Amino acid sequence: MRVAIIGASGQVGTVIRAILRERNYPVDEIRFFGSSRSAGHTLDWNGQPIEIEDAATADFSGIEIALASSGASSSKILSPRLAAAGAVVIDNSSAWRMDPDVPLVVPEVNAHALRSIPKGIVANPNCTTMAAMPVLKPLHLAAGLRSMVVSTYQAVSGAGRDGVNELATQLESTHEFDIRVLTFDGSAFPLDKGIKFPATIAHNVIPMAGSIVDDGSLETGEEQKLRDESRKILEIDDLLVDATCVRVPVFTGHSLSITASFERPLSPEEATTLLMDSAGVVVHHMPTPRLVAGKDPTYVGRIRRAETVSNGLSLFLSGDNLRKGAALNAVQIAEALLKLR
Repeated sequence: MRVAIIGASGQVGTVIRAILRERNYPVDEIRFFGSSRSAGHTLDWNGQPIEIEDAATADFSGIEIALASSGASSSKILSPRLAAAGAVVIDNSSAWRMDPDVPLVVPEVNAHALRSIPKGIVANPNCTTMAAMPVLKPLHLAAGLRSMVVSTYQAVSGAGRDGVNELATQLESTHEFDIRVLTFDGSAFPLDKGIKFPATIAHNVIPMAGSIVDDGSLETGEEQKLRDESRKILEIDDLLVDATCVRVPVFTGHSLSITASFERPLSPEEATTLLMDSAGVVVHHMPTPRLVAGKDPTYVGRIRRAETVSNGLSLFLSGDNLRKGAALNAVQIAEALLKLR
């Protein structure tokens, strides 16, 4: 098995390298790719230094599985090139998720979608959507999910290393950071150069994860991804989703508060029993980002009746956005592909 990691030295690529080793994925040959800035540096693989190749100019011949974690713009160029060279590309970016010819896969939920990969590309969901899917799928099969109102609590690592560094710098600083008052006129919020978030994140909560999309909806891209990707993965085309995505001063771990409505009654006790037997899920009385850091499953709790919607349940869940939210799911897709060979 000849494997490539695109963005090997990045935040997600680093975790992918660790998970491949942890899960003993059968790698006979591995190649690392990155930007021209990273090219020429080496990374360790089982005690051997592997040189990072420039993805923009590399020959991708011979690669069978490519785990790609570059941005959406570069992915639109690199992933088709990799697929044309014969690789199955597991793409972590947002570039291909809503393409009807690209399966969007969480293996515990819809591994059957891997039976058809017309473009040679499989998409990894957004890390926030990812956390919810193993929880919502068994509940949907039992009672028919119709709608959900979601508030997310997203860690700064979801915005990359710049987001992590910004929170760390603000927490360490002895200066008072100005929490800027923003006015909204329907256009995207401008960010000061070098500032990742539209307000101070340390000791604060920012009610806008992602950027406002330019379609008049006042939604952020994160909110649209949560709705659109949930519909595709759960195979519920008319699923109603209202989401508010929030950035919180946590380094790792995305959480979601969900109030869901179902076609048929489902008691909290029944839901709890279902989830206790579901792959990729742990029922816990107090799910938190700190609890799930470094862990594979989504932790879910606070399961209770919701009075404001028909056949409603409310619950709270947390998942490691760098692990299951990106790297682990990519490796699990690669494992699922092996079973189909």
